[in-house]
Amino acid sequence: MDIAAKLRETAERTERRLAELLPAEDAAPCSALHSAMRYSIFAGGKRIRPFLCVEAAKACGGPETVALDAACALETLHTYTLIHDDLPCMDDDDLRRGRPTCHKVYGEGMAVLAGDALLTEAFGMLARVPENALYGVRNYVAELARLTGSLHLVGGQALDLEGEGRTLTPEEIRAIYLGKTAALIMAAVRLGAMSAAAPAEELEALTTYARDLGLAFQLIDDVLDVTSSPEVLGKSIGKDARDQKATYCSLVGLDAARAEARSLTASAFDSLSVLPAERTATLRALSSYLLEREY
Repeated sequence: MDIAAKLRETAERTERRLAELLPAEDAAPCSALHSAMRYSIFAGGKRIRPFLCVEAAKACGGPETVALDAACALETLHTYTLIHDDLPCMDDDDLRRGRPTCHKVYGEGMAVLAGDALLTEAFGMLARVPENALYGVRNYVAELARLTGSLHLVGGQALDLEGEGRTLTPEEIRAIYLGKTAALIMAAVRLGAMSAAAPAEELEALTTYARDLGLAFQLIDDVLDVTSSPEVLGKSIGKDARDQKATYCSLVGLDAARAEARSLTASAFDSLSVLPAERTATLRALSSYLLEREY
């Protein structure tokens, strides 16, 4: 399976839909704001979260079109987190996806507002997802709010800030990873499955898959922050060491971090066994692709 080609196809569909849903660059009342939003969201990227959303819907027997607006909502919210993460008060990064970060181009204040606006737009997009016999708009909105608020995604980012300069335990590092990375991946898979009216057993299996995939994804990110280059990765490297952040790599070493990522990927595979194999082939292929990625 050419998973890279499949990722590109879903990315193209997602970007076409995002172009329709987001305000035009020159829209009133502030073209600079809308320009900053579009600059960040159309900066490239693999669009992993939209892909997971669409493929989760397909794994539960739904058409990919039913999850497209949810996929757009997830990418819009994800982009807000990247804009805010890059700010000087957070990770203080000048490079994202191979080009200057939003605040370097538009200024810190406009970057904050662009992130705020994208977060808000995400829930508007989610409200467009068709309802079904099991789930409606209020379920979708509550799900995204739960997994991306203070109890999960933002909570993980807060723990990450608090952990700077401290020696953390493996359990504390896992809590950070579950929040700042795995939560949004779980939201992507769960919303995709919900849009396809997934029964409880399938939703639970996909949630476990997404949790383990998200943890493995962050571990590989940590490895690449040590071993890659800005040219390959498209962003600054060595940030964790610079910011004195405890990572699993710094705690146990690169080889053990890679081994843990492989173990989590195998666990993610196992979680899919309750669904028909022909429906989950792409999710399995994606897991392997992310484990071996170089950027």
